[in-house]
This record gives sequence, C-alpha cells and structure tokens, in this order.
Amino acid sequence: MRTISENRCFGGVQGVYSHDSKVTNCEMTFGLFLPAEAEFGPVPVLWYLSGLTCTHDNAMTKAGAQAFAAEHGIALVFPDTSPRGEGVADHEDYDLGQGAGFYVNATQDPWAAHFQMWDYIAEELPRVVTAAFAIDGERQSITGHSMGGHGALTLAMGLPGRFRSVSAFAPIANPLMSDWGRKQLGAYLGSDETAWAQHDASHLMRDIGFDGEVLIDQGTSDQFLELLRPEALAGAMATRRQPGTFRMQQGYDHSYFFVQSFMPDHIDFHAEALWQ
Repeated sequence: MRTISENRCFGGVQGVYSHDSKVTNCEMTFGLFLPAEAEFGPVPVLWYLSGLTCTHDNAMTKAGAQAFAAEHGIALVFPDTSPRGEGVADHEDYDLGQGAGFYVNATQDPWAAHFQMWDYIAEELPRVVTAAFAIDGERQSITGHSMGGHGALTLAMGLPGRFRSVSAFAPIANPLMSDWGRKQLGAYLGSDETAWAQHDASHLMRDIGFDGEVLIDQGTSDQFLELLRPEALAGAMATRRQPGTFRMQQGYDHSYFFVQSFMPDHIDFHAEALWQ
C-alpha cells in the first residue's frame, strides 16, 4: 500500500492511499478518515460509496462527513467507484465503464477482467484497511449516494450480519426498471435478468430486508427522480414492514448540497448502531 497524502483533519487524519488489487487487477485508490481515537485503538467504521462519475475524492471533499465522524470517533472509508487505468475497459457514455462500476462482479467481456467491485468492497478492501489501520472490523456500517446508495443497500442486505446499519442518499432504488440499471446490469452481467435481482434494492427489500435500522433521504426536486424510482423502495419497505425511516426532503436536488444537509443525521444514525 502506498500513501498518496495525509492531512490533519478535525483532530484526526484524512489520508489517501493506493494499493494493487488482486480482485480488480489494477491499482485502486481510496480515502480514509481516522478520528483522534484511532491513536489509542481500533475504532468503528462507516463506508461511504459514491455515485456515477465519482472517484474516492468527491465525497471525501464535498460531503462534509469528517467533522461529524470525528465527534463520534468513527472512521470513514471512501472507495473508488470502479477500476481505472490503462488496459481497463471503458465506454464513451458517462454511466458505463470507469466511474460506473455499479458495485457488481461483472461476468461479461470486456468488463469481467477488472470490474469486480462487489468483491472489492465486500472482501478485499476491508481486509486491506483492517490490516493496515486501527479499524474494528466487527463494527461496520455503510452509506452511499445515488449509485453508491444502490451499492450500500444491496451490500447491506446481501451480506447479512456484516453491517450494523445502512443508509442512503437518493439511491438508485429499482435498477431493474430504470435506464440507470438495465443498461449497466445488462452490460456487466449479461441478458439473464434473474442474475440482476440480487442488485436491486427494492427486490431485496421485499425478499429479505435488512436485519437492522434503515435510513433513506430523497429530495423532492431531484432531477433524476424517474431514474432513481424511490417509490419502489418506499413501497417495498412498507410491504416488508422494515424498521427504518424513508424521508422525502422538500426542495432538495441530487447534488452534494443535499448530501451535506443531511449528513449529520446519517452520522448520528450510524453512530448509535456502531457504539451499541
């Protein structure tokens, strides 16, 4: 692992690191905020998964999460959204290829050689950060925005017992019924739609739910509402009677101004679960 940068931040350290990934077969970069408490022992961790076109840097610099994580003594991990680099498959469309990994393990060419983002987030990167830093792997929660909200929800429900809590900001909630989903899942996983269902938060919510609390925030003025399909996830939560909260926030759009506005609530929500 290589240190790209480390900066003092709210009494802790905001670092950026890279490593050679055996899962994605390329160099991967991630951001990690460690609160001051990490100097004395392992701390709980909140994973933040970012959206389409983002790298590790977007949420790290725009979400405003470090101040609130520092208050609660929680680490933050900001992974990249896809493999990158020379020889890694890409596409001219912004919502496919590099920057648009969708947190799945691709099975189709040319994506399968590198686009193994489910295994990277679920298995490899947790091993890397818990081995190298003062992170308590027994206390993990997860959140994300847009495509990252999709990833957070599907990982949380797909890995029972891994995460103590899950939240999402404007998640892609029903990709099987959206152009933000059908296009990418078809490209990465092939034409058999039965393989897609495990990556649809609304389907997973109806079928298995989450074994803890859920918090979802969605802006009413989000310019991508038709692609996100929040009503599908809200309906699935109601059908399953899933413990949690789904909030439609009046006048908010899809930007990081929206994420910043409700980040304190989400950090508080996860802190309560992580410190139990």
